Amino acid sequence: MGAEEWTVVVLVVGARLVLPFAIPYWPLPAAVACMLLDSADQSIFQQFPAIPLEGYQSYDKSLDIYYLAIMYLATLRNWTSPWAFRTSFFLYYYRLVGVVAFELSQVRALLFIFPNTFEYFWDFIEAVRIGWDWKRVGKWTAIVSAALIWIFIKLPQEWWIHIAKLDMTDFIKESLFGAEATDSWGTVVGNRPVVLAAIVVALLVLVGVIYWIVTRKAPAFDRRASFRADPLPPECQGAALYRTARAAEGVFDRALLEKIVLTGLISLIFAQYLLSDEVKSAWVLGFVAVFVTVNAFASQWLARRGRQWTSVAVELAVMFAVNYGIVGVLLLFERVLGMIEQRGPVGTRLFFVFLFTVITVLFDRYHTVFTARGVLAKKSEAGEAA
Repeated sequence: MGAEEWTVVVLVVGARLVLPFAIPYWPLPAAVACMLLDSADQSIFQQFPAIPLEGYQSYDKSLDIYYLAIMYLATLRNWTSPWAFRTSFFLYYYRLVGVVAFELSQVRALLFIFPNTFEYFWDFIEAVRIGWDWKRVGKWTAIVSAALIWIFIKLPQEWWIHIAKLDMTDFIKESLFGAEATDSWGTVVGNRPVVLAAIVVALLVLVGVIYWIVTRKAPAFDRRASFRADPLPPECQGAALYRTARAAEGVFDRALLEKIVLTGLISLIFAQYLLSDEVKSAWVLGFVAVFVTVNAFASQWLARRGRQWTSVAVELAVMFAVNYGIVGVLLLFERVLGMIEQRGPVGTRLFFVFLFTVITVLFDRYHTVFTARGVLAKKSEAGEAA
């Protein structure tokens, strides 16, 4: 690839890595932006024939799991409906296990069996939260909405993509606009502009129907509409957050186990894509497993021993410095012993450190909020009982 192609790849992949950081604070707009970028990146790459797309499926699934992980972690911070959270927890890990199974076996039918219901369920719940109180999201709202999304939206979509092996973008270009899949969108639209007009009209009608349902049929909003995440209570901010949660947390607890499983499965998915057969040795996979576990224990210990970060950004910056410092020492040691070529690409390991740091820091921060909310809820219940 030339400089132009590398610039495109860096910008697109960089956007897919950075954009999800907005999800915990602007949930629905940021998630929709991630979804749109996910849908558009292949078309962007196809405009540059020198960019190889042989491994696009694994690349796409890996980055999907990355931003879905941040969506899940955002539920720890923002969601106060127990049933909505439990349903999202199941749907996310169900999909995660399915993607791991697919990466290890390359059986595309597994992605149909383990559909990505989590993403659309998450979008639905966040759409409800824009104007309605969390108390409206009870047991049956969560279960029925998840079932309907699973059966009527995700199963047909996963069949289309993974069983029929059809691409929606190619279908739109070739079948609706009568153009080639590799044509630019300007050429595609110019081929049949009336189709674009029909699509715009259809979207406007859909928006009108949704507006009519929300304003005429649905219950009145419980509050002023907002696309921002709900503010955290004072007890879940700053130093008070750790004082509130500390009594209910331990170093070796269920949260630590979940963090190891979460980070381990995500790293395994990326390892299948990033590591070639030549370097996919027991040592490299062992490095991934050991680093995940050690980093999870270290970050868990810091999280449970009162370190009080002023913000997530500061925490990320500090942990990036710590983790990259550790890897730098290891690389120096390996260079002295002349073992780097045997240990796999340096850039790949540096990316894994980025991945581990993001997941563990966000998990530590937002699971602490989740725990603090549980402590406050128990205190409230005890007060009402008294």
